[in-house]
Amino acid sequence: MNTSQPGLRRALSLPLLTFYGLGTILGAGIYVLVGEVAAVAGMYAPIAFLTAAIVAAFTAFTYAELAARHPFSGAEAVYVQEGLGRRELSTLVGYLIVLAGLVSSATLTRGFVGYLRVFADLPETPVIVLLVVALGALALWGILESVTIAAVATIIEIGGLLLIIGVSADSFVALPAHLPQLIPAADAATWWSISMGAFLAFYAFIGFEDMVNVAEEVKDPQRNVPRAIVLALVGSTLLYLLVVTAAVLALPVSTLARSEAPLALVFESATGASPVLITLISLFAVINGALIQMIMASRMLYGMARSGWAPRTLAGIGERSRTPVASTAVITAGVLVFALWLPLVTLAKLTSLAILLVFILVNLSLIRIKRFQQPPAGIRVYPLWVPYGGLLLATALLVLQTLSVLGIAG
Repeated sequence: MNTSQPGLRRALSLPLLTFYGLGTILGAGIYVLVGEVAAVAGMYAPIAFLTAAIVAAFTAFTYAELAARHPFSGAEAVYVQEGLGRRELSTLVGYLIVLAGLVSSATLTRGFVGYLRVFADLPETPVIVLLVVALGALALWGILESVTIAAVATIIEIGGLLLIIGVSADSFVALPAHLPQLIPAADAATWWSISMGAFLAFYAFIGFEDMVNVAEEVKDPQRNVPRAIVLALVGSTLLYLLVVTAAVLALPVSTLARSEAPLALVFESATGASPVLITLISLFAVINGALIQMIMASRMLYGMARSGWAPRTLAGIGERSRTPVASTAVITAGVLVFALWLPLVTLAKLTSLAILLVFILVNLSLIRIKRFQQPPAGIRVYPLWVPYGGLLLATALLVLQTLSVLGIAG
């Protein structure tokens, strides 16, 4: 390795990193996922989201401790190497995360075209090419600049969700009268529907794991990365609970379940106005999600290359931008290929399986690290039952997801 080349620039503060995390967790999924969860869990959709948040928290706390112990790019690959000591597993995990970033960015890019057609019916291919190249250039520009823009887009996203909550004020006034409908009974059938709803809602919380891959660009990462993970998870959970509660109170569950844009429907029902504003905000959410995924994937590829788990040329850093130029270029090209030519539906399902497999290996790694390594002084550590809980829950979700893909469950 050329030790004279510049390192990544430490430019991200706790607030910026928190908004980066909120941006990738919130994404565009919540704008459609509410209906899917309501179709399974009914009026208990808020309980399903709360259950999913608790499930996600175990692995999120695992990531928080590992990020404090090993604040490096290529994070998951580093964690698995430190915990399990298997180069082939570390390499596999790294490439699975890169694949997840590519598929997510490509899917969101295609989604952008769909939202844009509300305003203008433009040809798909030129729009995708221009958008992906622009996002790649933005990721190359500099970490402070790109994450600042992502933070602004996240604030707009949050504004959209707060707008839904605000226009649903009358529904919240009626909340006390509807409480009996929102509190589930103790029977098995009810909790099975809630569990299947939580299984769907869990994917609305994925994204906290992306935050650890910019650890080398964070100021005081051993303190700020764990805090940002917790703040992003708590913030997204509160927003989700308020939005989902507003949705199930404002509209019949059957109506939500049939809608491809349930939050736009809630807005239209509450205000009588066209949901153009919500659609415009969704455009920002889509762009933001794609940008954050590209940044994450490029940092994973950079970290792997620096460790010798990917071609060394991908570890190059621009002297002015202090960003991983070669890795970002490869990720940009990969997103273009996936968005333009490859079928994404099956690949996206397989990628969600891959993410759960990564969660299993990361939780297992922390279990072994806690057994054989002393933590650095001054970091926050969690009880051993946290990674054990994350391991058990991620395994259960992996089984459910596999059964769902096979058409056996759900």
